[in-house]
Amino acid sequence: MQAVLVELITPSMALFFSACFFLLWWKSGLGRYVLAFAGAYLFSAIGFLIAISLAPDSSITFQASQIAYSIAAVCMIWGVCDRVKQPPFLKVLAIIYLVAAAMLIAEVLLTRDAGPRLIISNTGYGIMLLVGVISLLSSPRRNLADNLVIAILAINAADFLVRPTVTILIEGQIDVAAYHESVYFSLINLVLSIKAVATATVLFGACLSDYLTRLKESALHDDLTGLKSRAAFEDEARAMMKRGQDGARSVAMVIADIDHFKQVNDIWGHQAGDTAIINFGDLLEGTIRGCDVSARIGGEEFCLVVWNCGLDDAAGLAERIRLAFAQMEHRGVGPDIRLTASFGVAEMHKGESYESLFARADAALYQAKEEGRNQVISDLRGERERSDSARRATVIERHVA
Repeated sequence: MQAVLVELITPSMALFFSACFFLLWWKSGLGRYVLAFAGAYLFSAIGFLIAISLAPDSSITFQASQIAYSIAAVCMIWGVCDRVKQPPFLKVLAIIYLVAAAMLIAEVLLTRDAGPRLIISNTGYGIMLLVGVISLLSSPRRNLADNLVIAILAINAADFLVRPTVTILIEGQIDVAAYHESVYFSLINLVLSIKAVATATVLFGACLSDYLTRLKESALHDDLTGLKSRAAFEDEARAMMKRGQDGARSVAMVIADIDHFKQVNDIWGHQAGDTAIINFGDLLEGTIRGCDVSARIGGEEFCLVVWNCGLDDAAGLAERIRLAFAQMEHRGVGPDIRLTASFGVAEMHKGESYESLFARADAALYQAKEEGRNQVISDLRGERERSDSARRATVIERHVA
């Protein structure tokens, strides 16, 4: 009875980790790779239960456990590769399994020695994991969590490739009928338990790293459009304005607002409204340059800061966006209905703060709304005040001179 309980430690741990990864996937909203980790531990537990439940000299024991362990390996490889958007090379893994399965069938028919069967099966798992390691090594994304995943996968691969051969060389021939009493079988329970804990620890750490990264990114980006959040946008806008002041480069701000947006939600529903917001955000990102910054700063309000761009050029950019948006169709909105947007534009003055520039662009947007919407208004009053201030400074300089 005690021996049976000891044998159940490894599959019980695997099932526990499988349940933990499933709950993590369900509650955290992380990607499907977490579900693949749950599958890997589930099929690992099934493989071990098959090995200890069926008679070792049965013609199907090794093949059945090989199928379960191979599925576990594929789930693991697919999960770690999907996590970093790398190819899992599923066709290669299938070929490795088929070759190993064919060799295992031949070995079962030819001899009663368990050693070659174990070497064939484990070598297949090890080569599969090496394919995963090779795929991960070519990933451009390589933080600490990624490197630990690669390391634990490589350790598992090395164990599968080396341990069976070394153990069997020491123990000698193992008759399949006595497999459960062999040193190898006693050792594998301990080894698999240690590997299960170590691998799960690394994978849970990688999932935690991904979750924290996602939380950080969600604070920097708008969930609906993927544009910058207001706080992140303001930081980047201030930095751009400082670079413009230091390098005597023009910086302009454009604030846009979708016209009559409340009516869109009231008539066609919030899903249609969300579609319009997403379309407008995609239009902004597809129009501006990499050096410019865009954000959704309110419900249907958006903002751009445009680098090395004067007032007239920024107004021209806004006009192109306005015309393009007025021609767009939006899923959920009537097929003959076109939405419009209003724009306010202002150019940065020397020594001006972000708050002042935003206020001028916002005032121009308010004017565009007041004068009928679906138009671009530039902050000409601010430009006139800047011109008047420059002329007064020139007169004072001449008078002093």
